[in-house]
This record gives sequence, structure tokens and C-alpha cells, in this order.
Amino acid sequence: MAKENFSFDIVSEVDLQEADNAVNQAKKELAQRFDFKGTNSSIDFNRAEKKITLVSVDDFKLKSLADMLSAKMVKRGISIKALNFKDPERVFAGNLQQVVELASGISKERAKELTKIIKDLGLKVQTQIEGEKIRVFSPKKDDLQTVIGHIRKINFPLALTFNNYR
Repeated sequence: MAKENFSFDIVSEVDLQEADNAVNQAKKELAQRFDFKGTNSSIDFNRAEKKITLVSVDDFKLKSLADMLSAKMVKRGISIKALNFKDPERVFAGNLQQVVELASGISKERAKELTKIIKDLGLKVQTQIEGEKIRVFSPKKDDLQTVIGHIRKINFPLALTFNNYR
């Protein structure tokens, strides 16, 4: 009888429903905040493109919007590392616009980096890069738990989640 292998996937993706909830909470706070009354400030979420657009009248208010959004994301369990803030740019009527992209997938370079970190642990685990995720196999569940624990401890530049644990 063949030995059973246990596995899990390492992915970098955001729960879009939680992101939607965080954006809606930030919009409610924006509507209630006195310092934003009468300004053309807004927060819009394009779920299909996984992009959030922040618009405000000046740098200070745009930074406040970004902080507000970040705080709501963290409260909903979404890591700040999953948010990629682009440079602000001037748009209509002198307003500033900033696009925030949500993480989706692990690039080949980052996947190779992560695979090397796992192999350096010296455990009997195998890794396999499958598109934008990494699958980790082992005959021992304890080795998989050790890998997950180690990856959580290191400060990797991507927001990583673990799923399909079998």
C-alpha cells in the first residue's frame, strides 16, 4: 500500500467579500467624518479588477482615506501586505486619485524564494509551484505544521494564507 501524503497550499489572495465589507465600512466612516464634509472624497471598489480607488482634494485627506481603509481592512482580517498602494495622481478639478490593488497570486520569483526558505528548514517536505500558488507535501502532518509555523514567523513581503490542508 502506498504511503499517504498530506498537503496544503500557500496562496496570496484576498477574501473579496471581506474586502467589500471593509470598503463599505470605510465609506460609512467617510460620510460621517466632519473633516470630509463638502469635499469630493470617495472610495470605490471594483471587485472584478480587484482595485480600490481613493479620491480626495489634497495629500493630507488622501492619506487619511488610505489610513481609514487600511484600518478597516485589518479589522476584517486582511493584511496590509495584501494592499498595493500606487502613487497618487492628479485627476479632474485638481483632485488626487490613488489606486490600491489587492494581492492575487504569488509571482514565480517570490514562489522560488519561498520554496528555498521551506527547503532550508531541512524537513522531509516537497514543494511544487502550481501557477500562482505553492503546494507543500509531506508524509507527516507535523512537518507541515512546522512549515506553516515558520512561514508565519518570517516577515515575508506578501500576505500569505494557507488552504486545502489535507
